[in-house]
Amino acid sequence: MRYPEYLKEEGVIGLVAPSFGCTFEPYKSCLDAAIKRFEGMGYKIVEGPNCRRDDGIGISSTPENCGKELTDYYCSGDNDVLISCGGGELMCETLDYVDFEAVKQAKPKWYMGYSDNTNFTFLLNTICDTASIYGPCIGAFGMHELHPALNDAIKALTGALNTVSGYDRFELESLKDEEHPLAPYNLTEEKELRLFMGENEMNRLPGFTGRITGGCLDCLANLVGTKYDNVDAFNEKYKDEGIVWFLEACDLNVMSIRRALWNLDRAGWFKYAKGFIIGRPLAAYKQELMGLDQYNAVTGILGKYNVPIIMDADVGHLPPAMPIISGAMVDVTVEGGNLSLSYVGRFSK
Repeated sequence: MRYPEYLKEEGVIGLVAPSFGCTFEPYKSCLDAAIKRFEGMGYKIVEGPNCRRDDGIGISSTPENCGKELTDYYCSGDNDVLISCGGGELMCETLDYVDFEAVKQAKPKWYMGYSDNTNFTFLLNTICDTASIYGPCIGAFGMHELHPALNDAIKALTGALNTVSGYDRFELESLKDEEHPLAPYNLTEEKELRLFMGENEMNRLPGFTGRITGGCLDCLANLVGTKYDNVDAFNEKYKDEGIVWFLEACDLNVMSIRRALWNLDRAGWFKYAKGFIIGRPLAAYKQELMGLDQYNAVTGILGKYNVPIIMDADVGHLPPAMPIISGAMVDVTVEGGNLSLSYVGRFSK
């Protein structure tokens, strides 16, 4: 696994938009405020050509333009790290225009984003054997006061993050809108993890260690079986360490979550799983359909592996979310109802 150099003082942050750009409110104001914040911290910002475009369908521009921007900026020596402008819907269509061979040959670089950005954060791990950061997109850094999760993301980019733990409360309904684009997280809900070993709910779980990877299930389910599915080779390379899977869902209902997990399971993705970290689902949170909820949607498929399953973790679309150094070796513990990820030996090889 290749680990990029960290963002240094007065380093250059490149912004790219392989998914949505920032062309309307509240995203435009969030982008501008985030740029101002990072510049105030001493960093330089360079924007890709698609950051403020909206001529694409489900993404900022055409798949060709988005794939070219992502390749060019990743391989460029004119920026030090990349942060995505946002999530979206159809970043998968850009993949045919990303030059993965050029990315593999380039000096490794931290790329941070989540949701639709799974299409690059995950493939950096599995195709390019390069670590990435599953974390906030640029606009989140524009809010009036940064939540500790966002400070943790900055620490991940700058090399100051050895251990990250979950947070006490989370947001169900955002206060951010066109009139209040820089509103902080609306932390009305108390976080409570659900712990399972196989299909059985537990009070405590043993800690476990492995190489962590994953992302948004909406995207992963689209990748399985395509030419971008390099998971079998990834699994075989790291089978002695085992894989810690982090998974979260955006638009999927509980039935769709179960179908997506069934798909990945039957493709053999989880055969070396050491444990699963499942984020709070957005659309499926507290949803029940025909006897299925967000918990047995998962345990009904993954329980057979008889490894720890941590649910309702601070990962994904109901913020705050822990930044995850995807591709790294990690020790996973749950103490006092809180999840902690400790990265091993500066991530191991």
